[in-house]
Amino acid sequence: MVPQSGPKEAIGVQLTHEQVKRLSDKEVEKFTKRYETYVSSKTTESLIDSFIFLATKAVGMTVKIKDIDAYQKELRNDYILNKELSNLAGNLALKCGRFLAAANAVFITTKHVDFSPQLPEQSHPSRDENGYPLVGVDEVPGSATAE
Repeated sequence: MVPQSGPKEAIGVQLTHEQVKRLSDKEVEKFTKRYETYVSSKTTESLIDSFIFLATKAVGMTVKIKDIDAYQKELRNDYILNKELSNLAGNLALKCGRFLAAANAVFITTKHVDFSPQLPEQSHPSRDENGYPLVGVDEVPGSATAE
C-alpha cells in the first residue's frame, strides 16, 4: 500500500514498511481511500489541463487569440468549466480506465505539435501551377524545345 512516488503527498503521512504492517484494517482502508482520492484528483487535473490546451490550440487555429496564456489560465480557473470537465474525466476514467493512459499520451503529444499552417512548396518561377515549363521561359537556344 506504500505508493512509489510522493507517499506523504498522496496519503498525508510518511510510513515505513514496518508501520504499514502494523496498521489496523480500518487505518489501511482510511489510507487507501486517501490514496485513491489523490490519484483521482491528479488524473482529473491532467485530463482537464490537456483538454483545455487542445481546445485553445483548436480555437487559436481558427481565430487570433490576444494572449493564449491568459486565455488558458482563465479557462482553468473557471468553476463551471472545471466542474463539468471533472465530471467528464471521472466518467471517462470509469468507462475507459485502461485506455486513459494512451489517450493522455496522445494529448501530451499533440501539445508538442506545431499546428500552424505550413507554407506551400514554392514552384520554380518558370513553371506553371502543375510544374510544366512555361512557353518560351525554359527554352535554351539550340535545344529541341527552342526550335
